[in-house]
Amino acid sequence: MPMNFKKSQIILLFLAGILTQPVLAKVDILTCEPEWQSLAEALGGDKVNAASATTALQDPHHIEARPSLIAKARRADMIFCTGADLEIGWLPLLLSKSGNARIQVGQPGYFLASDHVELIEKPSSVSRSQGDVHAAGNPHVHWDPKRLLVIADAFTTRLQSMDVENSAYYQQRYAAFEAKWNASMSRWQTLARQLQGKKVVVHHKNWSYLLNWVGIEMIADLEPKPGLPPTSGHLASLLDVVRNTEVDYILVANYQDDKGAQWLGEKSNIAVINLPFTVGGNNNASDLVSLYDNVLMTLTNTNTNTNQP
Repeated sequence: MPMNFKKSQIILLFLAGILTQPVLAKVDILTCEPEWQSLAEALGGDKVNAASATTALQDPHHIEARPSLIAKARRADMIFCTGADLEIGWLPLLLSKSGNARIQVGQPGYFLASDHVELIEKPSSVSRSQGDVHAAGNPHVHWDPKRLLVIADAFTTRLQSMDVENSAYYQQRYAAFEAKWNASMSRWQTLARQLQGKKVVVHHKNWSYLLNWVGIEMIADLEPKPGLPPTSGHLASLLDVVRNTEVDYILVANYQDDKGAQWLGEKSNIAVINLPFTVGGNNNASDLVSLYDNVLMTLTNTNTNTNQP
């Protein structure tokens, strides 16, 4: 038998063996917000497929459980959300409609970031008259770098428990993320020192964790009540407040309507800063590190135009 024919047979048998080997499935992760998709990808690497139910230009409070989203939830091995009632208007319906036992409350595939850190701004009581108040506390925990690292550690542990075979891989990914994150925090703390003592008006209390960490004081909120858009009467009252206070910035997340902020900024000569709230919010916020970089550098590089009392 010709040697070339034997070689061809060996090659064909080798290729057939490869093709018949079982393909190890990746862990399919559906996140509720882009920040958690970014974190899942950073920690899971090529062992996971991660997608977000929302985009950076959507308000995560108000999403519909669309059929396409239900289909993604039906296939997911894990669901990774913020919790603390941020997604209360749509996540329970999504879970119910998916019929996916793996991602239901209490299952290993159900992971809420807010379950692993202490929340701030917990109301002493809650009623409908207060507006869209989160009973468990402020859910926007991804804007505290220390809390985010705690969440990353907890998510890694959960991922390891669900995919034991790749446990060492996930631990290595976490160690690399932790090192990069801690190095970045040193850089951010340098920027933060330039911002300590600044005073801001916000459109919504979604920046509270960042403001607390940096040392920026929130003077007022454009929303008369959480979740309610600015009214003319409320804006007029805020104008009186900022004219008698040294306010440095008015902060707006890029998914929010900035008409009220622009009106107040023009009347008071205070800089309005439109910031990416999550990963993908602008071209410079491609992951969690660059998101923090972009927001903190924007704040430090923006000139303040403050009215003196």
